[in-house]
Amino acid sequence: MVGLAYVGPALLFVLVFTVYPLVRMAWMSLHNWSLITPPRWVGLDNYTRAFDDRQFWVSIRFTMEYTLVVTPLLIVGGYLLALLLARNTPVRRLTRTVVFTPVVIGLGVSSLLWYWLFSADFGLVNKVLLDLGVISDPVVWLGVDADRSNLAIIASVVWKVIGFGMILFVGAIQAIPTDITEASLVDGANARQRVTRIILPLTLRTVLLVTLLSVIGSLLAFDQFYIMTAGQPQNETATSVFFVYLNSFPYLRLGYGAALSMLLALGILAFTVVQLLLTRRSHA
Repeated sequence: MVGLAYVGPALLFVLVFTVYPLVRMAWMSLHNWSLITPPRWVGLDNYTRAFDDRQFWVSIRFTMEYTLVVTPLLIVGGYLLALLLARNTPVRRLTRTVVFTPVVIGLGVSSLLWYWLFSADFGLVNKVLLDLGVISDPVVWLGVDADRSNLAIIASVVWKVIGFGMILFVGAIQAIPTDITEASLVDGANARQRVTRIILPLTLRTVLLVTLLSVIGSLLAFDQFYIMTAGQPQNETATSVFFVYLNSFPYLRLGYGAALSMLLALGILAFTVVQLLLTRRSHA
């Protein structure tokens, strides 16, 4: 009974904020429902409609392309920073703090900041490029060209998130016993050999964890695209979550939006299962 009393609040939290919303979303996905009409049972029609919806696949493809670009930048960049800043010296601790600071800023606030930085008329990005002679006229970064918009958003996300992975990597590297590092030095291992044969294998589980978190965050990307591009031009920068939002609220297709959410949740679950299998294999 004592154990149940300790676990009870956590179970209640999970039931109220995870299990019930998930069950409710599954129920909604089987109905044709808007905010102004009562729900009507349609079975799996919403899922069939999703697979036949061209814009749904466009949003999925764009989300996957964004994930494939931003994830290596976050993982490799964060790991390289961790290797450089893992030792506890005053300068390295200060640098870690500076790199980590954007993580504590809200994603919405960060997106608004970068929206201003990339402003064609007032942004500092165009001003710097003009002063350096890289461009002759101000560039419209957001909402006109999908590639430029994606580049601007990737820059903002890397600045915002890279510190989170760096801190986790620093903790994993610092957890390696000093005896192992000293033994490798005695054996004459150079820096590259220590990283590839000692540090990386011993921190692989953390790398897989950070990769999973990064992939999930990218698949659920919404705030930065909503604020910085609003899916423009012509929904070419509409992520899967942004597409769910458009159908659920502006278009009032709650049942269809719930079905899209269920499909997205199943995709994230698949990534999680793969990560768990890889983690178990690396631990073995």
